[in-house]
Parts: sequence; structure tokens; C-alpha cells
Amino acid sequence: MLTVSYIRENTALVKERLTKRGFGQMDKIDEAISLDDTRKATQSQLDQLLAENNKASKEIGALFKQGKRDEATEIQQKVAANKETIKGLQTTMDNTKNALNEALYAIPNVPHESVPAGQTDEDNEVFKLGYQALPELDANANLPHWELAKKYDIIDFETGVKITGAGFPLFKGKGAQLKRALINFFLYEASQAGYLEVMPPHLVNEKSAFGTGQLPDKEGQMYHTRQPKGDDGAFVDDFYLIPTAEVPVTNIYRDEIVNEADFPIRMCGHTPCFRREVGSYGKDVRGLNRVHQFDKVEIVQIAHPDKSYDSLHEMLAHVEGLLNKLELPYRILTLCGGDLGFASALTYDFEVYSAAQQKWLEVSSVSNFETFQSNRLKLRFRNSDGKMQLAHTLNGSALALARIVACLLENHQTAEGIRIPEALKAYTRFEMID
Repeated sequence: MLTVSYIRENTALVKERLTKRGFGQMDKIDEAISLDDTRKATQSQLDQLLAENNKASKEIGALFKQGKRDEATEIQQKVAANKETIKGLQTTMDNTKNALNEALYAIPNVPHESVPAGQTDEDNEVFKLGYQALPELDANANLPHWELAKKYDIIDFETGVKITGAGFPLFKGKGAQLKRALINFFLYEASQAGYLEVMPPHLVNEKSAFGTGQLPDKEGQMYHTRQPKGDDGAFVDDFYLIPTAEVPVTNIYRDEIVNEADFPIRMCGHTPCFRREVGSYGKDVRGLNRVHQFDKVEIVQIAHPDKSYDSLHEMLAHVEGLLNKLELPYRILTLCGGDLGFASALTYDFEVYSAAQQKWLEVSSVSNFETFQSNRLKLRFRNSDGKMQLAHTLNGSALALARIVACLLENHQTAEGIRIPEALKAYTRFEMID
């Protein structure tokens, strides 16, 4: 969430940058400023009346001691009238604060200056290519991963549908072992890069989902579980299944004041991820291309505002290293304004080329949220001047397993079987899926 002070001090810049997103509620910016004006004026009136009443209360006591009962009674009547006015002003203040927050909730993050203008993924720009030439498969080994899964009996999509529904694949045998090997490989690489591994809960409360920006923007994409308690309708639990480990891991520092000397704070975690993906259907979601449950290792950084873009490029290099070790052709895209996530200031997407499907599959997003999340989280630090300041938050997929598995199966298939990349053999304990 943007701070109203930032919007007020940078109104023209905010409107200009949000135009890159195609943001259609520019009136919310002026509304936020107007509501803040009302809040300030109301607060000033409240402060004045409260000060008057405090002063008057002292005078009343002194006048009674002096026997000046009539004067004391007159001031008491004025204090009583002020109290009624104060009550009305407090109601106005509460309503104004709520309206201001609602206006701020509707405003997405301001894109970084480097974000290209555009409305769809077709407007994203290639930042870097991670291959010499696109791979071509042998005529005898060019199956898509869903056919390879059936051929080698490593992923059972039909049984997943029976157990749960579409988008919940069942991994088995060497498929399950490959998945576990990838998780361990990603976690080990993250720990070697200085990330503290954590094992967070897989369900979060509303405050946590709000803190990282999933609410109210992505409510329809999350699975929601509620259990009513008693006749009063109150909920004994009210949780969301996490769409990414970003949510619980970043919320570790909600309502915290961190030490400036501790920056950057690096954390990683492996979790299953749950996404409803409403409206997803067709050939582009076949097999592992889009599923409702998948595993992912997430890397998160909390950084000093002056260093957060150094952290962002460090995270890019980390994900690049993983893809190079997995021997997969990739490219990095700078997302345009219209394709940028609601909370992100700058996002780079990693896509791996599927030689069997002859298409690019997104496998990672690495983002800098600047202060957008930390303002919601109240995640602060005390700077060298002793003043409180919002930290910057960043996260990235390192990596998401469903599509990585698909790309490994398709790009490394041979007539003899599916070859395991050298860097992964120590984790799989086998060299081929055959």
C-alpha cells in the first residue's frame, strides 16, 4: 500500500507511472489526498477541543476552591458541549480513516522507472537470453511431458482427478523422487547463497494475506477455509491456503522493527502452493502447465531501501544459476506495466523453452515491492538518524516445480530415456528415467 504522504508529495509522478499499468481509477489518488485533508483538519479540531477541555477542567477545580461556583458551572457547560462536538468529530475521523484506507487499497504500487508501458504479456520486454540457440529434439524423442509421464509411469493425472480434481497431479516412482530431489537441490543452493531456511505454516490468517497484498486484490485466486462457531456466526478459524511461501515467510517480520545492521535479511522456504486459477482451461493448461497445487522454493529478502535493487539483481543471478545447472534454455523478461502484479514495483519473469511443446513456460518471478508490502506489514527499521523508516521487501521463485519438471522431462528426453542433469544426480541417485 502506498503511503498517503508519498502520494501527496509525488502526485504527478504517481499518476504518470500508474498510466503504464493502464490504471483506470486515477480519481482514487485525488480522493486519497482529499480524505487526508479532511483527516488532518478533523484531527486539528479534535486536538484544539481536547486541549480546551483539559485546560477548562483545571480551571473548574480552582474556581470551586475559590467559591466561584457560578463561573465553574458555566465552564462545565462549555466542556459538556465540547464533549458532544468531540464525539461527532471522532466519528468523522473514524469514517474518514476507513474511507482513506479503502481508497489506498485500490491503488496499486507505482512501477519502477524501468518498467515498460504496455497492457498484456505481449508487451513484456526481453531483458536477457540464457541460451545460444533454441534446442531441437530428435524425431524419436519429442513427446510432451504428459505423454512422457504416462510412458515412464511417473505422473498420474487421471488418479489425481479421481482423488481431488483437475490440476492435482499424482507423482510416483521416479517422478516423486525427481520432485523431492529438485526441492532438496533448490534448498541447498539457497542455503549456500546465505538464505536462512524456514518451514512456515501452509495456512495464513487474513492479516497475513493482507500484509503481502494477496487481499483484497487476489481473493478469488486463493482457497479459503472457514469454520463457524456457535449460533453467533463467529468463526473459530478463518484461514487461506497459501498461494506462495512469500506470504508466511514475509509475514515473519510483520509489526517488527529490524536492525539496520541486519540488512539484507535472507530467508527461503519450501511449501506446497495452492491457486484456484479461476477460468483456466484449454491446451495451455494441459499436464503440468497450470495446476492448482504445486511445490515451490521461495527466496525472500528484506533490504535497506538504498540497496534493494542490488538485492533484486543478486536474486536474478541466483535463479539464473539454478537454470544453468539444470541445463535449461531460458530467457528473462521485464514485465510491462499492465502485466505487473498489484504490489510489485518491478518484476522479472524467467521462462524456460519447452522444445517438445515449442513454447515458453514461466518458471519464476523475481520482484521488488519497495515499501508497498512493508507499509501494510508495518515492517520498519531505525535509520542512522534515529528515524523510523519502511524497509523494502523482495521475493522470487527459486524455483516452481511443476513447470520445471515439465521442462526437464521434455528438454532432456532421449530415445533411451530422460537424462538427469549432472548437478541433480547427487540428489536423484539415478542418472536416467527409463
